[in-house]
Amino acid sequence: MTKTERTYLDWNATAPVLPAAREAFVAALDMVGNPSSVHGEGRALRMLVEAARRDVAALVDTAPSHVIFTSGATEAANLVLTPDYRMGRTPLAIGHLYVCEIEHPAIREGGRFAREDVTSIPVTPAGIVDLDALETLLQGHDKARGLPMVAVMLANNETGIVQPAAAVAAIVHRHGGLFVVDAVQAAGRMPIELEALGADFLIISSHKLGGPKGAGALVSKGEVLMPVPLIRGGGQEKGHRSGTENPAALAGFAAAARFAAADIAERNARIGALRDALEAGMRAVTNDVVIHGAQVERIANTSFFSLPDLKSETGQIAFDLEGIALSAGSACSSGKVGQSHVLTAMGFDAALGGLRVSLGPGSTGADVERFLAAFARVVSRRRMTGNAA
Repeated sequence: MTKTERTYLDWNATAPVLPAAREAFVAALDMVGNPSSVHGEGRALRMLVEAARRDVAALVDTAPSHVIFTSGATEAANLVLTPDYRMGRTPLAIGHLYVCEIEHPAIREGGRFAREDVTSIPVTPAGIVDLDALETLLQGHDKARGLPMVAVMLANNETGIVQPAAAVAAIVHRHGGLFVVDAVQAAGRMPIELEALGADFLIISSHKLGGPKGAGALVSKGEVLMPVPLIRGGGQEKGHRSGTENPAALAGFAAAARFAAADIAERNARIGALRDALEAGMRAVTNDVVIHGAQVERIANTSFFSLPDLKSETGQIAFDLEGIALSAGSACSSGKVGQSHVLTAMGFDAALGGLRVSLGPGSTGADVERFLAAFARVVSRRRMTGNAA
């Protein structure tokens, strides 16, 4: 029996490790020492960690001193989403957290805020954060309890829809609040400048860029206003995140960040052309396909679609049997049966859910052709059965 050729179209879940990131990771494993040690071996590893900090900072156009390394984006979210801050040595209270309805679970859970201190911000049917609703929420914020904090992702992990971060920042700062941006899916897929976004804090992840898993960063606008540490101990990362740094993972993270920052416009134009061909091909097979977010700005690599007679979990299995790796939304929830909270927030009948195709630098026209051939077979089988499984 011939083994089915596999086609990987789930880059938003995790990107295959880049050769340069693998090489940097392995080379760092051969370095002996602790980056906090003062001997030569330790200093060499400290230099590697700080070089990685510079490369990650450059990806979002900020100073290296503004980068705090973490074990990943989820830890970074739990570090920044807290009611307890300090302005220098002075405690500063954050009274309430406002999160967009379409956020990743790592943000929607609210970090260290109590559940009653977290409020959802609705989105429009187009999947864009409702700026008027945000304005109303912040007008009603109880300032006596502390400052407001708002968390809105830059690019949605399911639909790829790009959010108006600068407009959100203007509203948040007018009300004296802090603005947190989850840039995990956007980093490397669109240019990012921390200052231009108006973000007070930014979250990025290594493995979404083609670096190793287990590394991420919280990037701050400055160094004075900072969250109370989530992990205490040895005082690494200037006391913001204790625990011995992982030099190998950070070396791979840095290599991936350098790759992501280089030739981003040319790379995204190529990937966007593949995504457009894929969507045109789906429409040629059936007029019933619904492509979510197609009428608004999206990152170039993502297509989130629904078919009226195909449940997402059934479709994911069907494509997997065809040798196509895609997802039913967030990698953190795609293994669970249920509706997409993103589609629900957009007012779409999410009973059937959706399927996400996400491309990357290694994707090819042949990948798109194999997907479209599988798509045609899946659609044909659904028509023959005449019901939704």
